[in-house]
Amino acid sequence: MTGEGSSRHGIVVAIRGSIVDVSFDGRTPPIYSLLRTGANQEMAIEVLVLLDEHRIRGIALTPTQGLARGDRVDYSGGPLQAPVGPGILGRMFDVFGKAIDRQAQPEGVQWRPVHRDPPPLAQRSTTAQIFSTGIKVIDVLMPLERGGKAGLFGGAGVGKTVLLTEIIHNMVGNEKGVSIFCGIGERCREGQELYHDMQEAGVLQQMVMIFAQMNEPPGSRFRVGHAALTMAEYFRDDEHRDVLLLIDNIFRFIQAGSEVSGLMGQMPSRLGYQPTMGTELSGLEERIANTSSGAITSIQAVYVPADDFTDPAAVHTFSHLSASIVLSRKRASEGLFPAIDPLQSNSKMATAGIVGERHYQLAQEIRRTLAQYGELKDIIAMLGLEQLSPEDRVVVARARRLERFLTQPFFTTEQFTGRAGKSVSLADALSGCERILRDEFKDYPESALYMIGAIDEAKKPADKPRPEDHDTSAPAPSGENSPRPTMANAAAASPPSAAQPKAATRAGSA
Repeated sequence: MTGEGSSRHGIVVAIRGSIVDVSFDGRTPPIYSLLRTGANQEMAIEVLVLLDEHRIRGIALTPTQGLARGDRVDYSGGPLQAPVGPGILGRMFDVFGKAIDRQAQPEGVQWRPVHRDPPPLAQRSTTAQIFSTGIKVIDVLMPLERGGKAGLFGGAGVGKTVLLTEIIHNMVGNEKGVSIFCGIGERCREGQELYHDMQEAGVLQQMVMIFAQMNEPPGSRFRVGHAALTMAEYFRDDEHRDVLLLIDNIFRFIQAGSEVSGLMGQMPSRLGYQPTMGTELSGLEERIANTSSGAITSIQAVYVPADDFTDPAAVHTFSHLSASIVLSRKRASEGLFPAIDPLQSNSKMATAGIVGERHYQLAQEIRRTLAQYGELKDIIAMLGLEQLSPEDRVVVARARRLERFLTQPFFTTEQFTGRAGKSVSLADALSGCERILRDEFKDYPESALYMIGAIDEAKKPADKPRPEDHDTSAPAPSGENSPRPTMANAAAASPPSAAQPKAATRAGSA
């Protein structure tokens, strides 16, 4: 991390929190240069503004406790750099590329600047390709774009980390790709838990983790995303591998930029955000691209302030996303995992020209069926299923079976659920949904479709019913096509007795 002019040094002339002014006798370092100070050179400052020919203003990437006016500052010879190479796989780093997993610093790595330009248009791939995840509900209803960006909206406890872990598992196992997890401004506890989860799932050796947590200065949180992109670009451009980049949370990147802007004394724009927010976010997001050598596909957790989707941070983030995945707490409470809301989630790839006419029409029919079921839920809760018309009862039966078929056991939760994980191809997922819509499984209990892989698995327990299906021969409460009166998570619990059909129906629909 040395270069021409690395012997230049200056002195600290002012300190205001994380903002440090440094005066140089000779030529000042360029913008984005990394300066070092402190007794052991442990403090890092990044140059952001050239005040005049001798003075610069920078943001500290480390705490400034103990720093005083008159302290010597040394120019490192270049900008902040990140380690790249096969040696970083299976490791955890901070924004400076230091290993924080209590292991020795990796050997045989290269160091590259974190500030890089996005690939030019001439190098980008012009074809739209689907990124297969092996998860039915995502591949069918909200397909991800290879080299695109997907937003993951969800609070705590709805399965966000589990979903990310499963996508990483499938990416490493099926696509032979590399996964990079970038934690921006989140809790230290979440990073530690994720590290152990990845280790237990056996996917850590094809993964890199880099963190700048919420207890670190805003400058560190503001640059960790660029460091993660530098690592991802190495695997894409040098090793020609597909890279899955997971960012948690992209809103914290915007928030860190707002803090830096305020500390620098810039006039805020609307709702207190920095005036350069659009440029800063574009500089990060546009580096996530699909080129002729490989692709960086990103899934980003997005926090929406006060659930206001007109907030400038949310608006600017949405303009970069090609898919939105919304996790529903209500579906999680019903035991429908992954708890993705199929009606609120969407993807720009779900068009007939990209996924094909059959896939597009089938996805539209699934959404239409689930939307009709959602409109009928209030009527079912108040009056009961038997008050619906025969056509509506058929719609309810299809929708409830679709909901259960779109659940899926994950490889990363085998030790907790006791169910073997399933990765389902797009062809099998489409075939299963199509057969359900044709009422091929109307005589099967809903529980037979819960937590399975391909649709043919629903027929396996038909010869020998499971204990919870002991009353499947009882007459349905209202017609041949009406669904069994089970709870939403009927596959895990015994269904109510057929002797009280109306009460059971209301309970299952509430």
